Amino acid sequence: MNNDFNHDDMNETEEPTALQKFKEWLQENLRIIVSVLIVFLIASSIYSYSKRGAENTQIAKDSNELEDILTNLSSEDATDETETPAEPEDGKDEVATTTPEAPTKVEAPQAEPQKEAPQQATEARETENSFVETAQRGDGTTHLARRALAHYLEKNADSSLTAEHKIYIEDYLRKNVSATGHITVSTSVEFSKSLIKQAIDASKNLNDAQLKNLQKYSANVNF
Repeated sequence: MNNDFNHDDMNETEEPTALQKFKEWLQENLRIIVSVLIVFLIASSIYSYSKRGAENTQIAKDSNELEDILTNLSSEDATDETETPAEPEDGKDEVATTTPEAPTKVEAPQAEPQKEAPQQATEARETENSFVETAQRGDGTTHLARRALAHYLEKNADSSLTAEHKIYIEDYLRKNVSATGHITVSTSVEFSKSLIKQAIDASKNLNDAQLKNLQKYSANVNF
């Protein structure tokens, strides 16, 4: 029996377990493993530092490029401000050459500024149902309508009509008169008395705001 016990002890001694083998291998190769770990850590640190340095270098490079761009822009702005503009080839000021044309005079209502009173001596003819006005130099349909109204009011006075009413009436007549074509010297236009009466009645339907808007035209006309 003792022989069997001793034999078992020998088998355990001769055949170590896998854990014992790993421990033995670890003890034998510990220096190598530690050296490899140290080398790996050093290499990792070097790689990380190099990458960080490259990123910092790129950032610094980008910053320098941006500063150069801003500096160049500032220099260009300063140069533009101090440069004297070249004179146009024709020797004239460019501002003067681009001056917009005078706006076209508003046609409606056509209130001619500072014209002579319609009671001046003009060629006019009255019929049973109308006033026939003949154009003189510089006259338009509005002038003829103004004179026709004046002749009508000589026979049919109406003190309630203001200058603003008369501006509206003459424009009303201009738009509704049967005359067509361009007005020239000696052109005759017939204004019916019924049309003039219709224009007067329409002017009396204007409200205060509408009459006020006509003041800028009536201020330039002598009735």
